[in-house]
Amino acid sequence: MSVQFIGMIQPHEVSEIFPRRGPVVDPAYVRVFAQAHEHAGFDRILVPASSSSPDTLLTVTYAASVTERIHFLLAHRPGFVAPTLAARQLATLDQYTQGRVAVHYITGGSDEDQQRDGDFLGHDERYARTDEYLGLLRQVWTADKPFDHEGTYYRVKGAWSEVKPVQQPHVPIYFGGASEPALKVAGRHAQVYALWGESLAQAGDLVRKVRAEAAQHGREIDFSISFRPILGRTEDEAWARAERILEEARALRVEQGFARGGPQQSEGARRLLADAAKGDRVDERLWTAIARETGARSNSTALVGTAEQVADALLKYYDLGITTFLIRGFDPLPDAIEYGRELLPLVRRKVAEREQAKAQAASLKAA
Repeated sequence: MSVQFIGMIQPHEVSEIFPRRGPVVDPAYVRVFAQAHEHAGFDRILVPASSSSPDTLLTVTYAASVTERIHFLLAHRPGFVAPTLAARQLATLDQYTQGRVAVHYITGGSDEDQQRDGDFLGHDERYARTDEYLGLLRQVWTADKPFDHEGTYYRVKGAWSEVKPVQQPHVPIYFGGASEPALKVAGRHAQVYALWGESLAQAGDLVRKVRAEAAQHGREIDFSISFRPILGRTEDEAWARAERILEEARALRVEQGFARGGPQQSEGARRLLADAAKGDRVDERLWTAIARETGARSNSTALVGTAEQVADALLKYYDLGITTFLIRGFDPLPDAIEYGRELLPLVRRKVAEREQAKAQAASLKAA
């Protein structure tokens, strides 16, 4: 199995340890940030979404125009754009980028955030709508003639799209959500299931559950997991940096008047907090303090150590069958550059050595 790395860019510079710098939409920053990921050797870049953030489709369109090779992962919330229109928009973007787009479908783990955009469905019903939405998207992308659909949330007559994705059979589907309704949708539709940075035990359990759901539909599925690596020249230096990040994050939250809060309706956040309840350090390198401090409202757990130590920690998740790592730093642009210089090549080399050893062992066994 090969390994892939996904970074993350935003339309402005911001982090848990410093407030937004510059305008809400900063084209110069997006250009430099996207190009830095491409130069660092990332495979994809995620552009995240919220009810108040700049439009992700337009951000990806711009970032793709100032890069050449790197692929993108566009965060998209089902339910706010008709699926027939979204299918055409995404297929068109796939054409203009020559097949460099995948989409991460985020159903929503916060009633409050959904309601800002006028969505008052409950948690489980949102996943039922996502299920129908993804089915319609896939049908629009693959249909060879117009079709009708009448479901619980959508009704169309004579649906058809002249534009089809470059990638076949359709634009890749990434999907997240750890609740039971979410796992069922993942089993039916996802090509890549995305986890937040959980402990090895919790991640392994979730991988098994998602595989079982996919198997019921005769499907196989790939996995991605998200971490915030904190690197140092020595292990002590890395942990000292982690403590400084925690102090800076706490100070900023006090300055901005943020309460710690809770996970709202997100099962993924609850799972991160369950790990955090075991202590700030889990599985030797998994650091949960920022997740606890912020209520785990985003991918907020870190792997801490030297590049070699963090690479070895990532390989333990690779052994669970997780082949994609979404990594971003608390100082986003400098950290992306550092990951490309040290961490990415090291993990790729270790994976290649491991796969070569497996192939040699299989060859000897066959002989």
